[in-house]
Amino acid sequence: MLVVRLGAMGDVLHALPAITALRTMHPAWKIDWAVEPRWLPLLSAEAENAAPEADRNPARPVVDQIHLVPARDWGRKPLARETRNAIRALRADLRAGEYDAILDMQGSLKSAVVARLTGCGRIIGDANPRELPARWLTTEPVETAGEHVVDQGVELASAVCGDLLTPLIPGLPVDAEAEAWCDQLVEIRTWKPIVLVHPGGGWGAKRWPVERYGAVVEELAQRGAVVLVNAGPGEEALAAAVVTWANGQGSVMVTSLEQLIALTRRVSLVIGGDTGPLHLACALGKPVVGIYGPTDPKRNGPYGSPFRVLRNPESRQDHTRREQPEAGLLTILPESVMEAAMELMLEERQASQVHSPNGSGRERGHV
Repeated sequence: MLVVRLGAMGDVLHALPAITALRTMHPAWKIDWAVEPRWLPLLSAEAENAAPEADRNPARPVVDQIHLVPARDWGRKPLARETRNAIRALRADLRAGEYDAILDMQGSLKSAVVARLTGCGRIIGDANPRELPARWLTTEPVETAGEHVVDQGVELASAVCGDLLTPLIPGLPVDAEAEAWCDQLVEIRTWKPIVLVHPGGGWGAKRWPVERYGAVVEELAQRGAVVLVNAGPGEEALAAAVVTWANGQGSVMVTSLEQLIALTRRVSLVIGGDTGPLHLACALGKPVVGIYGPTDPKRNGPYGSPFRVLRNPESRQDHTRREQPEAGLLTILPESVMEAAMELMLEERQASQVHSPNGSGRERGHV
């Protein structure tokens, strides 16, 4: 079977628990995936073992073969000869897979078109997709009842052959070079707790103000934490502004996706809005503080890890890509974020003491 989930980062991560569950239920199946090239590091065949409760077969990766679909590049030059040639090559590659089922976990027109390129007569998708035209290209629409997108994905995967699946923690790829880089970075930072802050987020309405992130970064640093401010592509100035508002506390981190995965494995806490890196932290079981405004955390919020979500109940769900922060988002104060952060870090410290031999053991310094 083929999974079609082209992007974005958080969406690929939200689909993985369902496909991990499907792989666990059917370890001998051939499960392939169609994805945008930039998200390949999330799906590489060589992945770490999932958590013990997932009971995965370590001999098989979650995904066997990956089909790269540079749809974003094609959209820039839809009529170019190289685009047409690339689409024809993808079509031939997909048809060679001779898939007996396609699982469209994106629900967009472009994902539905990719599903159709396979020539497979069985295309499973949500009965209420993100983009209505995708419904017309689906042969088996599934009415999903789950509130969170992870649960909706599990319902879609369950429909492949009538399984009753439950989401499982995915194992994410381990890049040796990125791990070595991160080991050196963490060693330099000593044994202080590391907090990773993500001030970016899709569009302006979802972004908490930089001066408030700066206040949180400064207080965390004063309490003894090493605070790293992540800069996604094109967000270097945003991250630098946070450090400036923090009076020079914190460090801007510009990483590859492989490095971000390695770094997130080693942090004590992640703070950010509705962004891919926040969902990456959840996939790795890290405590997160989510700062939400126009997007609904019941649908797209943290899942599967310890978390606190801060959102004004007056905030309205709105995906309009406005530049100014949503009004409800502006009511969230740094003091509330700090309170949530301290609660999570205390819980993590208590849990590490419980699981250490004799209730002790080496742990990162307290905040």
